[in-house]
Amino acid sequence: MNILSTRKRFEAGSFASLFLLVCLVLAGCGSGDGPAAEGQLSGSVAVDGSSTVYPLTEAVAEEFMKVHPRVRVTVGVSGTGGGFSKFLRRETDISNASRPIKPSEQTLAEQNGVGYIELPVAYDGLAVVANPQNDWAECLTVEELRRIWEPNSTVTNWNQIRPSFPDRELHLYGAGTDSGTYDYFTAAIVGEEGASRTDFTASEDDNVLVQGISGDVNALGFIPYAYYEENTDRLKLLGVDDGNPDNGEGCILPDAETVQNGTYQPLARPIFIYVRADRAEDPAVKAFVEFYLQNATQLAREVGYVALSDEAYELALERFHQGVTGSIFAGEGSQVGVRVQDLLRMERAAQEEAPAGEQ
Repeated sequence: MNILSTRKRFEAGSFASLFLLVCLVLAGCGSGDGPAAEGQLSGSVAVDGSSTVYPLTEAVAEEFMKVHPRVRVTVGVSGTGGGFSKFLRRETDISNASRPIKPSEQTLAEQNGVGYIELPVAYDGLAVVANPQNDWAECLTVEELRRIWEPNSTVTNWNQIRPSFPDRELHLYGAGTDSGTYDYFTAAIVGEEGASRTDFTASEDDNVLVQGISGDVNALGFIPYAYYEENTDRLKLLGVDDGNPDNGEGCILPDAETVQNGTYQPLARPIFIYVRADRAEDPAVKAFVEFYLQNATQLAREVGYVALSDEAYELALERFHQGVTGSIFAGEGSQVGVRVQDLLRMERAAQEEAPAGEQ
């Protein structure tokens, strides 16, 4: 076959393919069903809150808008507490949170008539980090961390933590008080949420903390593990020893396995999104939340978080579709060492056992 005849057959095939494509597009425009209609979804979704959850939600938003380019998803970073403030004023549709909603926030939600659907989306570990030039510390115990961070702590030098450490000033960095990361860390290490010394460099922006620690040889701080993963060349990861042989002997470093199986304690935690109940049936919001839970396994791993189990995502999606409002954490705020899969499973079992009128 010569080149000319081959070209004519190619041109004819191209014309036929083009004609078929036009027919399919026109058919899609005239119908509300099928894949073509999915691309016609429009609207907006406003998200704000935790800087910890931000990388995951932003990744979900980017992938979602590729599928639905006419939906505008905006993701802000005001910290968990700041995000809830906006959410409870009905300024956002979804709130990112690195801790469960607090009792005070639940009360405000009731007063403002704001229902919310709580959905766990991943696990995160809080990483204890130092400057890469730190050549003396490899691990700290929970008791040492408590002495460092407790209110009115007098630990100001590294050798006050451990005599074998050098006589150098200790410069502390950590999440700001409006951050869920701060709430969880203080609950896990000090034993009381929101209780800590005040003389440390604080920020709700974890990138600011990374920059500070990476430029200060005397630094010690705590940040979400995902931010360490993004900056392994700028930070030194320290192990944590909780003193409990059931969680493994000695120091445990956070990684996907130790965070998910619970051996990295007490600094492994679930992270969440909260959906306003009155916005859950909005087509754009509903599609975004469904996309989030259906794709979180892959995207969580891509941005450095630990995915929940497949069962946990299925239970969370079921919770969303059923419009189950309230918190599975019984209003207790930050809780240490919980597994959301177990809580979701218990909630579903309780619903199945309850009389029809009480569900």
